[in-house]
Amino acid sequence: MTAALRHTAPILLALAIWEGIARISSGGFLVSGPTAIARYMVDNAALLARAMAETSINAAWGFLWGNLGAMVLAAAIMLVPRSERALSALALLVFCVPLIASGPILRVLFGPGQGPQITLAALAVYYTTLLALLVGLRAVSQNWTDLMQVYGHGAVSTLVRVRARASLPYLFVGLQISAPAAFLGAMIGEFTGAERGLGVLTLRAMRGLDTDATWTLALLAALIALAAYALIGKLGERMVGYKPVILLSAPAASMPKPPWARLAEVALIAALVLALWQLSMDAFGLNRFFAKRPGDVWAFLTDPQNRNTLLAALSETLSFALPGYLAGLALGAGLAAVLVLWPPLSRAALPVAVALRAVPIITTAPLLVLAFGRGLIGTIVVVVVMIFFPTFVACLQGLRQTPGQTVDLFKSYGAGRWHLLRAAQIPAMLPAFFASARMAVPAALLAVTTVEWLATGKGIGVLMAMTASTSNYNMLWACVAVLAVVAVGFYALVAALERAVLRTYASEQVT
Repeated sequence: MTAALRHTAPILLALAIWEGIARISSGGFLVSGPTAIARYMVDNAALLARAMAETSINAAWGFLWGNLGAMVLAAAIMLVPRSERALSALALLVFCVPLIASGPILRVLFGPGQGPQITLAALAVYYTTLLALLVGLRAVSQNWTDLMQVYGHGAVSTLVRVRARASLPYLFVGLQISAPAAFLGAMIGEFTGAERGLGVLTLRAMRGLDTDATWTLALLAALIALAAYALIGKLGERMVGYKPVILLSAPAASMPKPPWARLAEVALIAALVLALWQLSMDAFGLNRFFAKRPGDVWAFLTDPQNRNTLLAALSETLSFALPGYLAGLALGAGLAAVLVLWPPLSRAALPVAVALRAVPIITTAPLLVLAFGRGLIGTIVVVVVMIFFPTFVACLQGLRQTPGQTVDLFKSYGAGRWHLLRAAQIPAMLPAFFASARMAVPAALLAVTTVEWLATGKGIGVLMAMTASTSNYNMLWACVAVLAVVAVGFYALVAALERAVLRTYASEQVT
């Protein structure tokens, strides 16, 4: 009985504080307490159950297809290393297309039905899993791969027997992180004209300023995502059943590419992207009214007025995205380090961190902006919430994967927790941290554009929303193209920094 009270007392205290805050602010439209949420659930139980089932099914299908696509891409990159830059660039560009921009286009392509919801859920998850899986596939000692070569096993056999097994802990981390993202993608897909689902109810609640409904829907979405997160974690523990022993490898010797080779590589990838863009539109015979080709976007941007409008909106967006990006990375990595130093705190911190990420941004953005203002602080808070959780989970996993030989060596010399963290665990965390930093680039832009669309009325997010509603597809496609280029540019900067650091601390991750 005492143990049960010890576990339930913090929950009851949190609910009591939440209810008190709601009653104090009852004159506003910001907080709904547990009693109001429970009352709304009882009064609308049947409606909520149908909506939850619809969104959960769409998110599950998107989660399945998106993660299967990530696994295929990761396997192709490992089997054909020369394809990495092209495949990674294409995957990044697709992931960088803002969901609020691609949603209306997908609705036109698919028409009524579940197509946009499932597609957006898949697009929201595949890149997250891809990055985590690539880190895991490379987390093997060169001695193991050399041994496979000595016994005459090729790249496919090494991938299946060595790399795939070593990657399982990282794969399940990616799956856990992507579960809330699938739910977010499905809800945004429902925003574009679906008939059922939590996204439809959320849109109605926001338009009607129904605070109880908004908080109820946010709580339900968070609970479903939390359940998926916990289920995948338990499944990972049962399927993996071990912690891989990572041996430190000697730094890989590689000749840096000359500048002309890098420029040629970038030019070839850009040409490939443009060719695929043009050919895919022509092959499916898509109407030029809404399916713009590269030439259409270029002609539109040659107009100074159009270009200035877009660049002004872009500068507004980037001024919010960059501080939020840096703050989210710092908070995620910092909290992971704190929990490694003081493990008992993880019981309290992990559920809160997961809940913050699980609540779809489309339900929390207006509330956070109302609480922190429509300026810099409010937008940064939303960006931090968006990218903090993936960084936190990945860094915590990286810290816990410190090679056992290294930990034992430090303990044999009587090193304390802080010294072990600084000299051994943080270097072991760096591959996971940089994977999160790369993943956070498009996530930060997604967060900012979503906030601009829903709450602030500024920046490129609201420009895309306005042009989509007025069928100005030239501006919409131009915004998408420019955002993709900006995301790739920042991604390349992070990747360059990553290569410079990992050559010293984790050379097996550098290709």
